[in-house]
Amino acid sequence: MSELRWGILSTADIGRSKVVPGIKRAARTRVVAVGSRDVERARDYAAELGIPTVHGSYEELLADTDVDAVYIPLPNHLHAEWTMAAARAGKHVLCEKPLAMNAAEAARMVAVCEQQGVLLAEAFMYRLHPSWQAVVDVVRSGRIGRLMAVQSWFSYFNDDASNIRNVLEAGGGALYDVGCYCVNLSRLLFGAEPTGIKGSVVRDPELGVDVLTSGMLEFDQGMATFTCSTRTETDQRVHIYGTKGRISVGIPFNIPPDRQTEIYVTSGGNPPVAPATETMTFAPADPYTVQAEVFAAAVLDGTPLPFDPADAIANMRVIDLLFESGATG
Repeated sequence: MSELRWGILSTADIGRSKVVPGIKRAARTRVVAVGSRDVERARDYAAELGIPTVHGSYEELLADTDVDAVYIPLPNHLHAEWTMAAARAGKHVLCEKPLAMNAAEAARMVAVCEQQGVLLAEAFMYRLHPSWQAVVDVVRSGRIGRLMAVQSWFSYFNDDASNIRNVLEAGGGALYDVGCYCVNLSRLLFGAEPTGIKGSVVRDPELGVDVLTSGMLEFDQGMATFTCSTRTETDQRVHIYGTKGRISVGIPFNIPPDRQTEIYVTSGGNPPVAPATETMTFAPADPYTVQAEVFAAAVLDGTPLPFDPADAIANMRVIDLLFESGATG
């Protein structure tokens, strides 16, 4: 196999606007098919994105012998069903985050993919971007001393009751949609699992989804705190504190593919009046393209995925406990 042939399972907007264009720019990859329960919608999607084959059902897409791997941007409550169906059809799977509705469901997905001999990756694209690779390198190098604390925020405003992100049964809400990033980056930076987990959850009284959730994750080495929301001004930020310095990430999550990005490393000087801050600048890079190329290398060359699918189970376990803590107060 000289290239990885992708099928897109559903016409969700994240695929149309970001992921499929990113895959199409990736080396050794080709998007060959799209499947939808609405064939007319699939035809429009295919025409817009230059996809040659249209299927009128997810089952037809998975039966297509020209498809090697599928990208699944379905609502969260459908991730497990169709990831396992894809695995049983012999397709490798890149599934949107969060991987599942809970850790037990994620574990079943990982087990089925392992049994069927296919790769499974959770689509946390941000951590493959060069700016985040540099963040991790700076933390690991000891330049800011011993890592002590991570603070993150991720929010946007969406009160549309018909939007899938506001449907409780479909896995809507702030923690699933954007808080999962905060959990993920905290675990990534500390390189460990939290030993203590506390959550505070505010839910929409009519829709039931969480709209303002904060978490405190205790690690042996330090602490991570975050807030995520679907009812505040759109914003995203990450601050990382060590015993000798700190890092701020310019655009941590929705990294534009067409503009340079920055991280700010402060160590020494005379803070807060005149801190010694270095701005590290990175050329434009599409994290979705990087993600597709990393996945293709794993399939075509046998290169290990940088993040084992077991990482997704661990991330869901933290989310489960945050919800549980938030419910009990």
